[in-house]
Amino acid sequence: MRSLLHLPLTKGLGSTWIRTDAQWDDGEDWRAPRSGLPVSASGAILIICMLFYVATLIAPGIAIPYLALNPALVLERPWTMVTHMFMHASFDHLFWNMLFLFFFGMELERRVGERLFLEIYLTSGLVAAICQIAISSGYMLGASGALYGVLGCLALIAPEIRVMLFFILPLRIQYAVALFALMDFSMMGSSDNIAHMAHIGGLFVGLAFGYILRGRYKRAYL
Repeated sequence: MRSLLHLPLTKGLGSTWIRTDAQWDDGEDWRAPRSGLPVSASGAILIICMLFYVATLIAPGIAIPYLALNPALVLERPWTMVTHMFMHASFDHLFWNMLFLFFFGMELERRVGERLFLEIYLTSGLVAAICQIAISSGYMLGASGALYGVLGCLALIAPEIRVMLFFILPLRIQYAVALFALMDFSMMGSSDNIAHMAHIGGLFVGLAFGYILRGRYKRAYL
């Protein structure tokens, strides 16, 4: 059986569409097992990010200092190494990252399961933070580093995915990943307030996971 799926995707890594072609020849069910929770892991992350954003609107003087990552205070507030990836600076920042999570994150979670998805997501976010701290002392907040990890992993375990960049240019997901990495490298050190090094760090973690998992999760389901 051959299936085709079109999904609209996000501005954060370019406004895109994703197309997934999956083919089975043996009738096996390749779905990863669910934990039985009322929401998926990616759904839970989406809800947490929304709640954290509401917290920044209600009490910015508390939420940002205690949940965003300040490299100067990371030893005093180590939890911010995790909480920063659920924080967002604006509604636009939140919206595009969550749209990306909804499509790419859920696609990866369906393929590898909730537990492994969380491992990829959180590890990518942590390494992204460490990479950014190495070159910058500014506050960090946002899910982009973790989401780049999701993208990198999908690029290797789901090569059938096609991304319609800016709704115009069709690209294989591997080429889209290379383009995003090139853009981040070229904009390193710019004053655009974007953590480009965090993107690169998260992406490499995702690629590493994808390299390890590419044989096991080669097939997809819809």
